[in-house]
Amino acid sequence: MVNPYHDLDRPPLRAEALRRALVVPDGLWTDVRVVPRTASTNADVAAAARDGAPEGLVISAESQEAGKGRLGRQWTSPPRAGIAVSALLRPTAVPPARYGWLPLLTGVAVTEAVRRVGLIDAVLKWPNDVLVAERKLGGILVEAHDGAIVVGIGLNVSLRAEELPVPTATSLALAGAAVADRGPVLRAVLRSLAGWYRRWHDAKGDVEESGLREAYLFHCATIGRDVRVELPGGAVAEGPAQNIDDDGRLVVAGVAYAAGDVVHLR
Repeated sequence: MVNPYHDLDRPPLRAEALRRALVVPDGLWTDVRVVPRTASTNADVAAAARDGAPEGLVISAESQEAGKGRLGRQWTSPPRAGIAVSALLRPTAVPPARYGWLPLLTGVAVTEAVRRVGLIDAVLKWPNDVLVAERKLGGILVEAHDGAIVVGIGLNVSLRAEELPVPTATSLALAGAAVADRGPVLRAVLRSLAGWYRRWHDAKGDVEESGLREAYLFHCATIGRDVRVELPGGAVAEGPAQNIDDDGRLVVAGVAYAAGDVVHLR
């Protein structure tokens, strides 16, 4: 059991306070749970989805032992130093062909929440890494499970320099954010995600009508940069990042890529 009082700079999340703030009439979120420890919040929400849980379930963990990032990478953080949260969505009104925009939508939601609450210049690196001053603040993993969508978000909040998983990472505290308290940050992230999801869902996944494409291009620091795309299988492509196509793919030197690691070149 994690002792919630051994590090007073990292208070525990208060599940009841989160539910009072987020589970509201006509709101998206139907249940907000905080667990002391889990292997993966995405796996927990996926299991709940298979058992028939309704849209709007949110599970956050104080300590996550086997969290995953994109491309199967592990996401680690000391207990209560970051946000590890997953949410269940069931976008029944949206054609599945448009689900590819959900990771980008989540990136926009997290970036806007961090900018609003933390008062820092967070941006996106395609497809959905949240950066501050070219250092990674957070990442997103969206997974489909039999028609349900699990949205996982990992965000570094109070990590100190010696606790960073890699030298190219950062945290809200290290970036000088106005707020580095997980409670207000998590509320802001979930409210922002709900707002963008509702707009996108009401527009049946149309990224023009919902304003999602415009917002993504505004926040994306990749577009207009020379980049290197490290592709699955080991191939590499380089060139100017020109646009995001209708399927959410990155267009580099006229070629669209659906997956890959992007490096911003100087």
